Amino acid sequence: MTDMISFPDVVNWAVPFFIAAILAELLWITFKGRGGRYETRDALTSLVMGAGNVASGILFGFIAYGLFMLLWRITPFDLGTSLWIVALCFVLDDLSYYWVHRFGHRVRWVWASHVNHHSSQHYNLTTALRQTWTGTFTFMMILRAPLILLGFHPAMVLFVGGMNLIYQFWIHTETIGRLPRWFEAVMNTPSHHRVHHGRNPRYLDCNYAGVFIIWDKLFGTFVPELDEDKVDYGLVHNLGTFNPLRVAFHEWVGIFRDVLQPGLSWRERAQYCLMPPGWSHDNSRGTSEVIKARYVSQHPELAGTPGLPHNPIGQAEKINAAHKNVI
Repeated sequence: MTDMISFPDVVNWAVPFFIAAILAELLWITFKGRGGRYETRDALTSLVMGAGNVASGILFGFIAYGLFMLLWRITPFDLGTSLWIVALCFVLDDLSYYWVHRFGHRVRWVWASHVNHHSSQHYNLTTALRQTWTGTFTFMMILRAPLILLGFHPAMVLFVGGMNLIYQFWIHTETIGRLPRWFEAVMNTPSHHRVHHGRNPRYLDCNYAGVFIIWDKLFGTFVPELDEDKVDYGLVHNLGTFNPLRVAFHEWVGIFRDVLQPGLSWRERAQYCLMPPGWSHDNSRGTSEVIKARYVSQHPELAGTPGLPHNPIGQAEKINAAHKNVI
């Protein structure tokens, strides 16, 4: 078993491609008049968020890598670095990403880090760069630990993770419609990921895939893009600001405000951190399930259509009440 294995920093290598693709998309939209929108302040915010993500990686990257190397030293397995092992690592890492991403929408502590990626009301290639500054503090790197313990070298795991991020860059666009059916069936595409960035009730909390959309189909979280329900991008409650500091930290501030409310039990304080976004101890807000249920109660003809439940009127309140019994 060896510690000294290196893989290229593919994300840095891809930066010129990112820049060229953004310029090409901007020119296409400008001259063709379709395929999305660019707003200068919004795009600049995304670029600043991307730069901050790189800086946070430099400052805190040693934490995840140190954990991975510690696990590497205690695992008895070493699968080597053959092409097939790298390919297998890529697939399993994408499965890990699916669960990290799903937790990012279902656990408020993790959502506080991920929410900035959904904060743009536009959907173009700069949106892909709107990345977290606080990912280390969600401790989601622990979901990659099984890969290290199975014998995949930490450098390989980070390499395939970089490849995953590069793949996801190009799917943040409206200039590409639906792709061939066989490709849409297996891979994550702009159509699938547009849905993930929607604030429409039917599009909340779905399509978590990084590269392979098969994970969403396997675990029941897939929702197709519907022509009759055009994607409305952004958050359920949009921020109304381009301030990168607020974009990066607003949900963390919200968590601490909620946790420090007077008169709460310790259980309720923990629930404000660990329950889905929108949970509240007094049912004054709504989780995605509640939003979907209320939407169906207002539009009963849509019950059971993709992304929407068969919930009767009043189910929204039952869901909120059930949430109170968790933790």
